[in-house]
This record gives sequence, C-alpha cells and structure tokens, in this order.
Amino acid sequence: MSHTAHIPSHRKPRRNAPKTALRAGVAGGVLSTIAVAGAAGPAQAEPVTQTLEMPTITAGLSTAVAASAQATQQVAQDLQTQAQEDAAAATAAKTAKKAKAEAVRKAEAKKKAEAAAKAKAEAAERASRTAARTTLSTTSGSNAGTAVSVSSSSSSSSATGSAASVIAFVKAQVGDAYVSGGTGPNSWDCSGLVQAAFRSVGVDLPRVSQAQSTAGTQVSLSNLQPGDILYWGGAGSAYHVGVYVGGGEFVGAQNSSTGVVQRPLSYDPPSGAVRVL
Repeated sequence: MSHTAHIPSHRKPRRNAPKTALRAGVAGGVLSTIAVAGAAGPAQAEPVTQTLEMPTITAGLSTAVAASAQATQQVAQDLQTQAQEDAAAATAAKTAKKAKAEAVRKAEAKKKAEAAAKAKAEAAERASRTAARTTLSTTSGSNAGTAVSVSSSSSSSSATGSAASVIAFVKAQVGDAYVSGGTGPNSWDCSGLVQAAFRSVGVDLPRVSQAQSTAGTQVSLSNLQPGDILYWGGAGSAYHVGVYVGGGEFVGAQNSSTGVVQRPLSYDPPSGAVRVL
C-alpha cells in the first residue's frame, strides 16, 4: 500500500469572470512559498503532489494592452508631427524676416542712389551754367558794358500796362525756391517763371528757354525796355532766361542756391533779348 495517500482536489469551480490581478497575486504567493520551502526544507522531503493552477491571460487583457500600445504610438506620432510643423513655421518666419530686411535694404539703397544721381545732375547743371556764363562774359565783355550803361540811362522809363503787370508778377516771386521743372506757385525754374509772368497778362509763351529766346522780336541790349525777356546763350539755344524790370536790373529764377532773385545786369550779363509786348 502506498505511503502517499490520494489527496482530493479542493479546487473551487472556476468563476466565469475571474479577476486577473487576484489570480496573479495568489499564484505569485504560492510560487514564492514553494520556493522558500524547497530551499529551507530537507533534501529528502517528499514531493508535492498537489496541482496548482497558473493564471491565464484573457482576451480582454490582451485587447487592453494592444489598445494601450496603439494609443502610445499615436501620441508619439502626434508629437513628432507637431515638432515638424513647429520647425517648419520657425523656418518660414526666419525666411520672411530675412526677405523683409533685404527688401528694406534695397529700398534704402535705391533711395540713396536716386538722391546721389539728382545731386550729381544739379551739380552738373550748375557747372554747365557757370562755364557758359564765364565764356559769355569773356567773349561779350564789350556788349555787356554797353547793356549796363544803356540800361542805366533808361532807368527813368517806367513800365505801363501789360509790361507793368509782368514786372509786378516776377517781383512778387522773389525769394521763392528754384526747382528744375518748377512752374509755381512757390517754386520755379527760369523758363517756368517767365512763362507764368506773361500768361498772367494773356500771353502764351513756349515752356523752355530755347524757344522763349525766339518768341518775340529780337532787340539789342542797348535798347532794352521793362518787360523784355533776357536770355543767356544763343537765340534758339539759350540755357537761361529772365525778365528785365528796368533800372538796369532783372528778375530770374537763377539756381537752387539762390532761388528767384532780383539782380543788376552786371551780376550776370545776358547775351540777348526779345520783346513780346
């Protein structure tokens, strides 16, 4: 007869919805107890014949684990996508800022270049006028002297009618600025001032000095009358015009440095004159 009696199983029937955590805990405790007993017990201990039930992984737990892993993966993908979008936005902002700075730099450079070109053109115009006047003064010194002396002798004559209105107009503009292409009311170039003065009395003159120098009857500088148009340079190729106001003086829009001035003929001796009134 065997010394090992049959030990009936006292296992309870499996429930339909076992708690996984409880089973894992019970199983772990039993295994730990067996391990400790085996290590501490005598080498000749009788074998244990009782069958132990190990916990099982249910379909529900497997599904939950899979769902958790999928959710974690989705969160990681979302974070990566957000990081990529943030990096792209930062790059775009940096590029836009750089492009704006470059546009501002180019605009400032263009503005400076235009200002420099304008200043250079004005300087060249002043130099051209100065050279022409110097040449005219050298070659026509005798005529200039005659013009001054004769004008002085005719200073007693006073302008009347339309000539008086023209003279009043140009004198009223003395002190205004000189601007190339200016036609008033507060800035003028030489031919713009002359044209506006004669227009005030109903006389239409050409716009530029070259044409104004041939617009009327040519008169000698020894026979000037108030209201005559003075010109510098050749008739038809004049580079400057003004209005003789009597008393040996003229009014003209000289240059950007002086503006509109009233000066004696000796200040800038003209080369010819025309009469339109």
